[in-house]
Amino acid sequence: MGKNLKGKECGKGICQRKDGKYAARYTAKDGSRKEKHFDTLPEARNWLADAQYEDKHDVHKPSSEMTVDAWFEFWITNLIADLAPNTKRNYRERYKKNIQPVIGNMRMCDVKPMHCKIILNRTEATYAGSTIRQAYIAMGTMFRAAVMNDMLTKHPMDGVRYTKPVRAVDDIKFLTVEEQEAFLETVKRSHNYRQYALLLETGLRTSEMIGLTWDSIDWKKRTLTVSKTLEYRHNTKVWRAGPPKSKSSYRTIPLTNRAYDILKSCYDERHTRKESEVLSQILEYVDRRTGETKYLCMRDLVFINFRTGEPAKKQFLRYSSVQAVR
Repeated sequence: MGKNLKGKECGKGICQRKDGKYAARYTAKDGSRKEKHFDTLPEARNWLADAQYEDKHDVHKPSSEMTVDAWFEFWITNLIADLAPNTKRNYRERYKKNIQPVIGNMRMCDVKPMHCKIILNRTEATYAGSTIRQAYIAMGTMFRAAVMNDMLTKHPMDGVRYTKPVRAVDDIKFLTVEEQEAFLETVKRSHNYRQYALLLETGLRTSEMIGLTWDSIDWKKRTLTVSKTLEYRHNTKVWRAGPPKSKSSYRTIPLTNRAYDILKSCYDERHTRKESEVLSQILEYVDRRTGETKYLCMRDLVFINFRTGEPAKKQFLRYSSVQAVR
């Protein structure tokens, strides 16, 4: 039995130190010594009783010291490594811009529903509903993984919802045939005309079109196969190849006459175009369907910027299309 400074017994495993604090200690089942100090005797007794019960019954208590920042980095680096690069990029962007400023420095165990609601409330005025939804998904997925891995006992977003509506599918506007023809007539003056026309003819995503290589085209069958993407990361100044957005994005598209003629004209000009040193790169990416490592040879790209000799950047295509319409 331990004693306090006046010689009075405190109970088994507890004693009072010379500085007045109470030390509670016990030996765990694995033989290790556990000890913690408290300002009052009741606190020491409560901790000792709880700790011994948890040790006896193998109750795992989540770590109380890990911060949200530390968990986010572990989670995005190790637990969702197999997700598409764009998905992880969106998670990181929403975390840095919306989630981290509010709870990044907090301990995981201290995050409550009210903190999560504050994050969503702050986005209401300046973000679209779809962006708020991304922040909601990133935060929810991150904390769900923490619960699954016993880092938290309860999901801190239980009952938390966002109110700003996401743009409805039937609210998305599509160009009519007449509008498409008017657009193409206008952008005939643009050096990106063939890219714009091919996008309209095939429905390709911009990153799919930028990453298009000659081996994707079957001239006899007049088809185009989508199996990879390419994008320029402005923050790191590098080109990155990747798989299509999802497994269903792998597809083979029949070519219309206009699409075939566009690709054939690019093929006929391939030996006369300007080519930069960037095209000497061979980029690795992982096939989402098989897990195999594949390669994209930049010199085999269908579309190259006529001024720089580099692949076309998505942002440039968007900007010049807006300028053309104006």
